[in-house]
Amino acid sequence: MSRRDQIKLGEEELLELLEGERIAVVSSLGSRGWPHSMPLWFVPRQGEVWIWTYAKSQKVRNLERDPRATVLVETGREYGELRGAMIEAEAELHRDFETVIGFAQELTLRYAEGISAVEGDARAALEAQAPKRVAIRFRPLRTATWDHRKLGGAY
Repeated sequence: MSRRDQIKLGEEELLELLEGERIAVVSSLGSRGWPHSMPLWFVPRQGEVWIWTYAKSQKVRNLERDPRATVLVETGREYGELRGAMIEAEAELHRDFETVIGFAQELTLRYAEGISAVEGDARAALEAQAPKRVAIRFRPLRTATWDHRKLGGAY
């Protein structure tokens, strides 16, 4: 078994990583061919990464031109703790209000500590933002994963 095979995450481990981490770095291709990488809050849905962002943002313009993206979710400080996933994906931009507002509520519930429902003023604030936003699904095409903790301190 290769070292690469030793450190791969299994499907359940990948789902656990996505559920446990809070920031995904999304890289799209800018108009000059350079990567455009941005850290974003995300929601994992059945092992896929979803984000929302402003419809007029650079990353949306990039993804409209070329839907290829790389999504990085990683954690760890020391070499022996490094764990992550690099997901080569095709972006699907969703602009319809119901999809965007539904995702906005899901994202808010994931990141706003102590909130168990999005109602009243919070819902009104999301509804006001939704027309300016898009929800983006990153459909995985290829995934590379690693968990250096599996090395047991041997490098």
